[in-house]
Amino acid sequence: MTNPDTNRDILERVQRRLADEPHAPTPQRLAQLIREEAVVISDIDVLDLMRRLREDTVGAGPLEALLAGGDITDVCVNGAERVFVDRGRGLEPVPAEQRIFETEADVRRLATRLALRCGRRLDDAHPFCDGHITRPDGTLLRFHAILSPTSQPGTCISLRVLRTATASLDDLVARGSVDDERAELLREMVRRKKTFLVVGGTGSGKTTLLSALLAEVAPEERIIAIEDTLELTPAHPHVLNLSTRGANIEGAGAITVADLVRQALRMRPDRIVVGEIRGAEVIDLLAALNTGHEGGAGTLHANSITEVPARLEALASLGGLDRAGLHAQLAAAVDTVVVVKRLPGGVRRVQQIGVLEGQPVTPRVVWDADTGPAAGYEELL
Repeated sequence: MTNPDTNRDILERVQRRLADEPHAPTPQRLAQLIREEAVVISDIDVLDLMRRLREDTVGAGPLEALLAGGDITDVCVNGAERVFVDRGRGLEPVPAEQRIFETEADVRRLATRLALRCGRRLDDAHPFCDGHITRPDGTLLRFHAILSPTSQPGTCISLRVLRTATASLDDLVARGSVDDERAELLREMVRRKKTFLVVGGTGSGKTTLLSALLAEVAPEERIIAIEDTLELTPAHPHVLNLSTRGANIEGAGAITVADLVRQALRMRPDRIVVGEIRGAEVIDLLAALNTGHEGGAGTLHANSITEVPARLEALASLGGLDRAGLHAQLAAAVDTVVVVKRLPGGVRRVQQIGVLEGQPVTPRVVWDADTGPAAGYEELL
């Protein structure tokens, strides 16, 4: 086998010739170009170069082999020598013998290509970016990269597989994520048009639970779901999904969650849902929920109910809303908070249910999976 530098030179020459081809090349044409550029090469080496050429141009490149298993939720690349995957049990290192990248230049090249696919800039002047990528099979990936030397281990790439959430509440009961009594309580919460937040850490199942609860909404109601990427696909006949859009390379054309919340108000919504509240859009959402749009919902990254007010205060401050204003809006807008948690074995379950009360808002747990009901639980029934 030729050495890696020679392989890279061959691939670059083939890619330059392909740029002049009027049509997509056939496998036979690729093999012919490789043989012409390499002059003397074995059939095995031709196949290897064809594979690498495909990886350089399609999907997530050399990381496609990891994603093909179907059970992976995250891939994290920490430089050329350290690659990790998450199969729902936490991050696990890819075995050293299954080498994904040969050099730091290979990682940087892939990161740059993926950034361009997202319409983003990634270079020494702007060494980090994020975006979304569609794989050949239609799967969506959330992409983030940061270049060396800003990242000390080398260029880092993070990919998260975004799967649309279609599980029902009955499915979650069958999985052990929630028991029958709490499932009925959550159904009643939706039927009564209570506004609620689903909170939890990364990968805890917030979107899955939210989608399952939206499926319980009466079929004659119109749900407008606002997200960065399409994930909420509840089994409901009238869901309208709106997705944000990042700025292009020139820095123009961005569509934010706040923009879409304002548009949703003009679209005759019965319920407004924000897939994840992560910025100043919390101000527009709370304002919408306080203008007669009952039964709204959203998810928030927090590990417990007690963290919710401080988390929302920080987000509201990004939009210029002070603490007193945020608490006044929050007290009138949100009725219930549901906390989900991923257990060490990978099981995701409803951990807490609570309420926000008083002025300023004080969170109170009324049910915990470990300790059971607390004072005020009966008021939710």
